[in-house]
Amino acid sequence: MDTEVDRELLEKIADLVGKPVGAFNIRKDCGCDGRQSTEHIEITGKTDKAGIDIRVKPGTVGETCHIPVIITKPGVQEMVYNDFFIGENSNVNIVAGCGIHNCGDQTSRHDGVHTFYVGKNSHVHYSEKHYGDGDGKGGKIMNPQTIVYLEEGSSIQMDTTQIRGIDSTKRYTKIVCGKNAEAVITERLLTHGEQVAESDMEIVLDGENSRGRVISRSVAQDHSQQLFKPLVTGNAKCFGHVQCDSIIMGDAKIRSIPEIAANCTEAQLIHEAAIGKIAGDQLLKLQTLGLTEEEAEDFILKGFLA
Repeated sequence: MDTEVDRELLEKIADLVGKPVGAFNIRKDCGCDGRQSTEHIEITGKTDKAGIDIRVKPGTVGETCHIPVIITKPGVQEMVYNDFFIGENSNVNIVAGCGIHNCGDQTSRHDGVHTFYVGKNSHVHYSEKHYGDGDGKGGKIMNPQTIVYLEEGSSIQMDTTQIRGIDSTKRYTKIVCGKNAEAVITERLLTHGEQVAESDMEIVLDGENSRGRVISRSVAQDHSQQLFKPLVTGNAKCFGHVQCDSIIMGDAKIRSIPEIAANCTEAQLIHEAAIGKIAGDQLLKLQTLGLTEEEAEDFILKGFLA
């Protein structure tokens, strides 16, 4: 948090201004740039590989833990493992995210594996933003993996956003739901230039009366390419819904392959997908209100990805 670049990245990816309140771990250029535990949330570094363990005591309610990662040097390549152990009857917010500022010719890359073990009747809100900038020719690559195990009566709400500036990303998410558990994934993704993005998501509804929902919204501009493969599998009496909506612009390419798989007669699963351009009447209406075509496009895209 020492430089203007650090501050800008942390504000973009984690809405942080100044020192975080509560538990936090800030990773910068392969090292720890700051760490703080609280009475109810303990953060410790791993001894066998890069990463941290986050342990939330049972009954913890209303606390937030920030664990952002920033890369400010070209040529940084790292693989990080973070494990979350959420005690029973808790309700917490986890704010992650990664920002890369690359002004060199070498590629900078962050691969992160987050694994959640969510105890009975606990609720987690997990947000993750990705952002890249810098005037160098070096690539900015992020490959996040998130694996979640939900015990009986627990839930997770995942909000993942790729703001802009990431040249290549392969995203993998898997959530396994126990009895009466619920998983909601909301993904927002923007690509531009020659960028490529692939998102592979799976919700496994193992427990009776479990619920899962995937909401994916994306915008592909210029010559960028996107591939989405969301899957909901129902192995018990459950409800699942997959919804993918994309806006395509310029010479971009988008493939959306939603899938549902039922292995139980009591599984109720739905999927839908749509890809299209910005409607001309929407642009015209905004232009009649005084906006230029570019301003009107920007307004529509911000609302779509909000």
